[in-house]
Amino acid sequence: MALVIVGTFVVALCLCAGDAQAQAQLQVGFYAQSCPQAEVIVRDEVGRAVSANVGLAAGLVRLHFHDCFVQGCDASVLLDSTANSTAEKDAIPNKSLRGFEVIDAAKTRLEGACAGTVSCADILAFAARDSVVLTGGSPYAVPAGRRDGNVSAASEAQANLPPFTASAAQLTEAFAKKGLSQEDMVTLSGAHTIGLSHCSSFSGRLQGYNASTGTGQDPSMSAATASALAAQCGRSPDAAVPMDAGSPDAFDTGYFHAVLANQGVLASDQTLTSDNVTAALVVENAYNTYLFVTRFGEAMVRMGGIKGLTGGDGQIRTNCRVLN
Repeated sequence: MALVIVGTFVVALCLCAGDAQAQAQLQVGFYAQSCPQAEVIVRDEVGRAVSANVGLAAGLVRLHFHDCFVQGCDASVLLDSTANSTAEKDAIPNKSLRGFEVIDAAKTRLEGACAGTVSCADILAFAARDSVVLTGGSPYAVPAGRRDGNVSAASEAQANLPPFTASAAQLTEAFAKKGLSQEDMVTLSGAHTIGLSHCSSFSGRLQGYNASTGTGQDPSMSAATASALAAQCGRSPDAAVPMDAGSPDAFDTGYFHAVLANQGVLASDQTLTSDNVTAALVVENAYNTYLFVTRFGEAMVRMGGIKGLTGGDGQIRTNCRVLN
């Protein structure tokens, strides 16, 4: 919080209070009576999908994050655009999101088992947790009881999602606005230990980095890493590379070790070593696996409580892509 400007800090406090109220209304085992198989069904569908394509695990975690950071965890990221409105999923930062079909499959089964009961927002939260576990992370209990939102606007996604060029200070501010700490920010960045990044997201670090000369590589990236990435990206303009080259499909601490070795793929990854506090958190997570996985589960629960709709607010969508 100390790094956030005063005006934003006041806003963050207000959001924290609202988020805390929403979080208090969420409960572990929320569907124990109304739909006892809810989490089992989601886990089964996520398992099928990740077994066929392990990359979907990272996609589902990212989908939950991109939902929560825009209008709170209300499944607004799942809504399709209409003739009169461009939805979040069609905003530029969300063009590469994937895993929608996994959520659709889970929702279809849940509607058959207990119609009108399980929200799409809760499915996203369960699916993210299951994706972490299926790739080797530790399980954590997910409080549920979220309701689905009625609004989805691309402009909101553009305004709320931190860019891949963000500095440590900018990331800290963006997370503080959502009621999340600097420790939460560094910990949740650890989700990049699985999944891929498109070359277009970091190509500026490989060449043309010097604004005045239009040449050079980002000095915060190791020369060997820059050379390897340039070779991989040179094969195709649409290529995607692992965020954690050492163990791209395993939820482990490899991402933090890569950042410490100046091998962070995105500028927003490597920036974590530019600040003394965030750099210390990177070291802690890199060398204490238990600490990282524990922190990660706790941070995901806090993120999952951002400005959620509960009680009689919103709706329980029958189809996650459209309003009832």
